[in-house]
Amino acid sequence: MSTNQAAPGRDDEQAIRELVDTWLAASKAGDTKTLQTLLADDVLFITPGQEPFGKEQFAETDESMKNVTMDADIDIKEIKVTGDWAWMRSFLKVTFTPDGGNPAKHSGHILTILRKNPNGEWVIARDANFVKPDTEN
Repeated sequence: MSTNQAAPGRDDEQAIRELVDTWLAASKAGDTKTLQTLLADDVLFITPGQEPFGKEQFAETDESMKNVTMDADIDIKEIKVTGDWAWMRSFLKVTFTPDGGNPAKHSGHILTILRKNPNGEWVIARDANFVKPDTEN
């Protein structure tokens, strides 16, 4: 066995990290179309205080935030790949600044389940997002 060989799942882990980078860049740019390509058709977002919602409601919410600038930083804690499924645990810090308004900082933990499509691309299948407004000044 060559010492240059990647560990099993290493290429998949890198592909998932690239998906996250694309997600953050598209989010910052307000690029709903790109964000939609990163979601499974049956995606579910699970957030506190509301019923789980899918791809259509996500797009509507994203489109309604066109007058808000977003800046985000994600710390991926772990990624585990098993076949065509993977999960990722991360911590997100995000700042939303409405045009002419004051910035609002949010942060929290996220658990994401990903699925590899038949074309070999990873997409988000489930996202449990516990990001909430920061209470520190």
